[in-house]
Amino acid sequence: MPTLILVRHGRSTANTSGLLAGRTPGVALDDHGRAQAAALPGRLGVLPLTALVSSPMQRCQETLEPLVQARPELPLHTDERISECDYGDWSGRKLAELSDEPLMTTVQQHPSAAVFPGGESMRAMQTRAVEAVREWNARIEADHGADALFAMCSHGDIIKSVVADALGMHLDLFQRIAVGPCSLTVIRYTPLRPFLLRLGETGELDSLVPPEPEPGDAGEEGAKGQEGSPEGSDATVGGGA
Repeated sequence: MPTLILVRHGRSTANTSGLLAGRTPGVALDDHGRAQAAALPGRLGVLPLTALVSSPMQRCQETLEPLVQARPELPLHTDERISECDYGDWSGRKLAELSDEPLMTTVQQHPSAAVFPGGESMRAMQTRAVEAVREWNARIEADHGADALFAMCSHGDIIKSVVADALGMHLDLFQRIAVGPCSLTVIRYTPLRPFLLRLGETGELDSLVPPEPEPGDAGEEGAKGQEGSPEGSDATVGGGA
């Protein structure tokens, strides 16, 4: 079966503002995110891609725009099933204030039981995303053969949930996975089992530098604020902007 390249969208204005964007309209890439997107054609230039699939969210469409311009022969498809998780009433709120919500502990420790108020469950999010990936795999193979490659631009929690499925990992463990903005995660599907070939590949190590502490933060409290968040405000809900 084909090889899937999962692209997380570039850094967005919600990432830098510490907001849980969810499906809030009008969330665009910031300057750094646009630079990340501009570098995408070069990073993928040697790969014989057959198609592009995108979440309908603006930040994903903007991430793929330079690639579409560089390779106009590639068809671009939009699939609602790989859109961001519907965080419902949490959408657009500050992650700092959401950390005090009792539900956040469930989101982090037992996500398969998490249902966002006015939104969807994390189980439903994973189910629709995996269904989309499997259907696109079959479609790409039918059209282009078993060795075809295609790219899919989506969101942090979506990509993490697809990776968990590929690894046979329970959803309750998916918060252990990290994928940064504009990172590439590659899964090769076969008739017997998937293989994870790349995870959160960015080609650089700058994102591993610990963030500078906020004024007044020190010691244990400063470390606690970054728990499970190797990239600070770019983490998913985990931080799914």
